[in-house]
Amino acid sequence: MINESMDALVWLRKQLETDGNDLLRAMVRSFAEELMSAEADAVCGAPYGEISVDRVNRRNGYRSRRWDTRTGSIDLKIPKLRTGSYFPHWLLDARTRSERAFIQVVTEAYVRGVSTRRVEGLVETLGITSLSKSQVSEMATSLDEMVTGFRDRPLDAGPYTYVWADALTMKVREGGRIVNIACLLAVGVNAEGNREILGVDLATSEDGAGWLAFLRSLVARGLTGVQLVISDDHTGLVDAIGATMAGASWQRCRTHYLRNLLTKVPKASQSMVATMVRTIFAQPDPESVWAQHRRIVDHLHEVGLTDASEHLDQAAAEILAFTGFPKAHWKQIWSNNPQERLNKEIRRRTNVVGIFPTRTSIVRLVGALLAEQHDEWAIARRYMSLESLAQTRIRLIEPDQLEEVTPALEPAIGQKQDYEADAVPLIHHLTRRDRFAPNPVK
Repeated sequence: MINESMDALVWLRKQLETDGNDLLRAMVRSFAEELMSAEADAVCGAPYGEISVDRVNRRNGYRSRRWDTRTGSIDLKIPKLRTGSYFPHWLLDARTRSERAFIQVVTEAYVRGVSTRRVEGLVETLGITSLSKSQVSEMATSLDEMVTGFRDRPLDAGPYTYVWADALTMKVREGGRIVNIACLLAVGVNAEGNREILGVDLATSEDGAGWLAFLRSLVARGLTGVQLVISDDHTGLVDAIGATMAGASWQRCRTHYLRNLLTKVPKASQSMVATMVRTIFAQPDPESVWAQHRRIVDHLHEVGLTDASEHLDQAAAEILAFTGFPKAHWKQIWSNNPQERLNKEIRRRTNVVGIFPTRTSIVRLVGALLAEQHDEWAIARRYMSLESLAQTRIRLIEPDQLEEVTPALEPAIGQKQDYEADAVPLIHHLTRRDRFAPNPVK
């Protein structure tokens, strides 16, 4: 029996590899029609062809309906009833938002004659044989309402301690020519420790004005409590952070910074320098991180790599901002890698389209993808623990500020006499990790 089962699996795998689309399409059609038949029997109160006193309706043939799926266009036979009607909304209307958005963008590009060769090849691959402007309009309307609601929702799950920001370049046809525009994205960690898509917007160019408008829109929707923004070295982003998020620091992505640093190093020495820089991030505590950074800067200067030494020295506050936060978060906040994985999924969809017909079509596709990802993160395990997030809310209190703080600490200490001597060690202990934190972005 085991051999027979294995042989059947081998045969099925071979069929899928050689003529997979036709076989898989037939399997999907058969399964869907069986489900519709079972549901029609339930509506009638008895199985097809069976005499029963419980029967309340009868079958009356079939009607054909084309179903566009990822395996291709399938002609389904939908059961008809003598009284009333039956339609499987759960099957024919239930597409994922990202799939509907993807098909909508492709069809809109096809109807408008944009990227014809690429779209025709994609349509042929999907097996979709019928496209119409009415279908495009109908799908676009429902998707636009969903995406608009997602983009304009209030950000009320704060404080959002960490925010990752990034920008993707998209091509769109405007005024009879192809132009590049920036798609700005922001992801944050909310008070429950879950990641959340904060927003998406388009900017004509990736500059300070675009970032400032984007961050202001997030703040207007309720973005609060931001302590650290993680991103690449985008033009104007640091100034926009200082203008909209008072007290927030900026962590420059260590991965992208290393690539920039290596441009200051001869090719023969790049591997050595990269290895040395990585040792900075392998230290166990903030003090060791900063000490190792200084040693690497001095060593590069000693071996004659003065440009790299100065570059690394000047970037200290940017690439080591993570040391002012709990060590449990370091791997998640010292680079933009979590955002890059999301970008990769977006690129996988947008690269197929190539040139978008309108800016709205970009928002529609990217917005639907992000809404889907947002829902998945909402039910996934916490990205950061509540205990570690609570540590980020401890504020630095200098000893010279003690006169202003001690009245508030008096009830907690439980005594009025000599409370200054008791409060100083406590404050010093709570704020040890902040001694090496870089100054906030002004």
